[in-house]
Parts: sequence; C-alpha cells; structure tokens
Amino acid sequence: MKGFPDLPPIWALGTAIAIYLLARFLPLLRFEWPILAALFFWGGLALIFWSAIWFWRKETPIEPHHAPRALIIEGPYRLNRNPIYTGLTILLFGYALGQGGLSGLLPVAIFPFIITQRFVLGEEAALRTAFGPEAEEWITETRRWI
Repeated sequence: MKGFPDLPPIWALGTAIAIYLLARFLPLLRFEWPILAALFFWGGLALIFWSAIWFWRKETPIEPHHAPRALIIEGPYRLNRNPIYTGLTILLFGYALGQGGLSGLLPVAIFPFIITQRFVLGEEAALRTAFGPEAEEWITETRRWI
C-alpha cells in the first residue's frame, strides 16, 4: 500500500490487534496470569529502550530502510542481533498472556517470521555492505533471535 509506514511498531500494533481479536472472540482456552503477563510486557519494553539507547549513543538511524552509520555490537547487541525486535516479541507475548486466551499466542509465534522477512534480512545485508568483514563476523557469531 503506497504511503503505508512500513515500520516494525506498525506490524507490532497489527499483531496486538490480532491477539486481542483472537483472545476475545476465539479464545480456545482461557487462563489468567496477570503477573507473568506484566513481567513479560514490561521486560520486553525495557529491552526495547535499552537497545534503542545504543542507536542514540552511536548516532546512527534506528529506522529500518536507512543506511547504518555505525555497527552496534555493545550492550544487548552482544547477545542478540535484533534485541529491539526480540523486545517487541516479548512485549507482545506479555500482552497475549494478559488477554487470557490461548489463541492469542498464535500471532506472537508468527511475528518474528514477519519481522525477519520485512526487516531483518535487509538490515543484515545493509550491515554487510556498510561494514564488510566486521559485520560478517558479528552476524556469524551472534544469534539473530534468542
């Protein structure tokens, strides 16, 4: 769709809407784990903010589809190549738990695959182009998702 902002938070919002609709109208199995849901939700949000700080520190754009100006391999990027996307997934998992319907977990399971296709593969290619062997070494040694 022309003019549609192709950004991970938009995809996360769409996933959250799918979670809500499935949990509300097709719950399959009901459960209540509000404390666990809150822990995942706020933990995911904390990981997102911690990861985003590194973009600010390195003065490189955080938006996908922009050319990177720095290779971030510190902080959460030591353990995971995509901690912001991992944080979004954890946050969505917490949201799904909070909705209390087993079917709401299905969109969470699909979300990483969508993000990988829409953003991660292109971002990794851009890093290889911009930073060559240094990026290749980091990509080879660091997990994409945890």
